Amino acid sequence: MARQAILDSLSSHGVVTRSLDVNAPSDEGIVCFSSIDDALYELVRELSHNRDKRVLAVPVAGAQLDSAQAWRLMLAGASDVFRWSSASEMAERVKARFDRWRAVDELLQSPTVQKNLIGGSPAWRSALRQIVEVARFTDAAVLLMGESGTGKELIGRLVHELDPKVSGSELVIVDCTTIAPELSGSEFFGHERGAFTGAVGARDGAFADAHGGTLFLDEVGELPLALQAQLLRVVQEGTYKRVGSNAWQRSQFRLVSATNRNLLQSIENGHFRHDLYHRIGGWIFRVPPLHERREDIVPLARHFLATFLPGLAEADFDLPVREYLLNRAYPGNVRDLRQLIARISSRHVGPGPITIGDLPDDEHPANAPEKESWRVPEFERSIAQALSLGIGLKEISQAAAETATRIAMQEENGNLRNAARRLGVTDRALQMRRAARRQHNGGT
Repeated sequence: MARQAILDSLSSHGVVTRSLDVNAPSDEGIVCFSSIDDALYELVRELSHNRDKRVLAVPVAGAQLDSAQAWRLMLAGASDVFRWSSASEMAERVKARFDRWRAVDELLQSPTVQKNLIGGSPAWRSALRQIVEVARFTDAAVLLMGESGTGKELIGRLVHELDPKVSGSELVIVDCTTIAPELSGSEFFGHERGAFTGAVGARDGAFADAHGGTLFLDEVGELPLALQAQLLRVVQEGTYKRVGSNAWQRSQFRLVSATNRNLLQSIENGHFRHDLYHRIGGWIFRVPPLHERREDIVPLARHFLATFLPGLAEADFDLPVREYLLNRAYPGNVRDLRQLIARISSRHVGPGPITIGDLPDDEHPANAPEKESWRVPEFERSIAQALSLGIGLKEISQAAAETATRIAMQEENGNLRNAARRLGVTDRALQMRRAARRQHNGGT
């Protein structure tokens, strides 16, 4: 009865409920429960697809839920856990959460994101969802941490474009690795005429240029300590003086910083200020390296190929090339992959897909790659984690089949025939498998 009361209240608040399709590319779901056991955790884990889909866990009236159980539900993949209140209040809370999630997903599907930040892997989608939400619905300082070439500057531009408060204002980018120590003050604060030798005229610095907009500090971990102290004052108080001036200037901007350094380690070593770290890191995001989002390698490669060879109809890669791209190391991350596709594109002539002959000679493997090479360390770690949780071979095999099906359907844009061909099954067999899974997981 409590479950039905929630459904009725959701309907009265304009929330349409339907059976959850675990193979659908984007769904939110509600799991209502009256008791908590291992079967519930497994259901949440299965429905959330490792947090790729958002699932609310809601205990019905009278159900007991302690803090440890709530955290276990979160670790299993729940996006949030609501304690029971009245059906009407629960419906309002669920609707508000769904509205926010859908607003974020709409932004993720916008041209701003789709044309610049390619990828659909769980690691990438999870990072982007959080970044998009913070960019649009807060004005907090953002710190992006990650290896070189992971796309931190593109994300910084995204934060600027999605922030409604700075829309139409300047995005000022300062590369902290290129600032000469003797000119650092002028670069940030600006200077008056005659402030130092060579200052033949007054000029604005980055703080003035970024007023009302966004200041992006690339490789902020490279700033010298003296400049860190001055930056801290500006971030805290919004005021500064030009070099050679006694007049205070005001500047309000959104601060986005990026670094490939471990700033906590830099703090321990005395190379970065602890107080500045907390000022620039209102929200801290780790941008995943390419080896943690291998599902995105081929989509990224196709995107770069279309950029470099726009006249090549349906630009794509032969199977041996796709396998090579998937198994290659990318120490420079996405930037490394882009450079490789640029080199490949310059060698390709005529119509048809990219073939292994288009690969530069220095990219040729010394030996033919083994067929088992797709079993990357991440795969083995996932299996080991499942075994440590007591998951049996049957459940592991079933999860692998479901994951492969979901990925094939997503990469083929829902085309059942193409997905079946990639999976090595008939169209009918794939259709029956998906129908069986929908029936098995039917519910709200």
